[in-house]
Amino acid sequence: MLIMNKFLTIFLTIATLINILAKAGKLSFVRAYPGIVKIQNNIIYFKSGKRLKYSDEKAKNFKEKLENPSVGDMVSQRYPKLETIQSPSYNFDPGRYRNIKFFKILYGKDKKTVEKNLVRVIWLPKSQHRVLWFNKLQNAAKNLQIVSNELDKLPYPYKKYITDIAGTFSYRKIQGTSRLSSHSFGIAIDINPKFSNYWKWDKKMVYKNKIPKKIVDIFEKHGFIWGGRWFHYDTMHFEYRPELSFH
Repeated sequence: MLIMNKFLTIFLTIATLINILAKAGKLSFVRAYPGIVKIQNNIIYFKSGKRLKYSDEKAKNFKEKLENPSVGDMVSQRYPKLETIQSPSYNFDPGRYRNIKFFKILYGKDKKTVEKNLVRVIWLPKSQHRVLWFNKLQNAAKNLQIVSNELDKLPYPYKKYITDIAGTFSYRKIQGTSRLSSHSFGIAIDINPKFSNYWKWDKKMVYKNKIPKKIVDIFEKHGFIWGGRWFHYDTMHFEYRPELSFH
């Protein structure tokens, strides 16, 4: 009887912990996106009046989450915001799970709609003053401008990493997949590829990074995640995903 009670206690503790984490995940979306009113009874209620199921309540492996994630799956891995840069563990890719229906509701249902939501961001206003286009919705462009202003204050040696921007908005699929890139929604930016490492470029996939942590920290403070935190590393890539900052 004593052993059974111990097992029951452990089971209830685990169940409580899972419930707490699930609630935290839902709260992170509500806090992160002005376009979300609430998440209730497994339904996301958007200010636009649209609704979307939060979780499909299916157990999935890494590939299944990558190919067909629910919204809840997007926060199933905790993003290590502002933490020490280190080689990620196997298939640790927080932020690579993207529910496309979710992003279409928040940022635009198609290329034409997204383009209407793009606004100018002045990149490095004092040292370069380059115009980039980013989505104005959900405070994405606003936060990229804040990032830009802070990066501009960094000493000269840091500028080589951030002056030759590879791109922001580009309505396209991720190479080798049928999934839309986050660039399609105008919420991602690739910095100088000359100092970047990408897992698909490497014959032997071994984690590498040249991007200074000071640059990463500035992006992460303002709702962006970095591809250098991924097992499938992409160190030029930053993406506006504030739900992972709050999770």
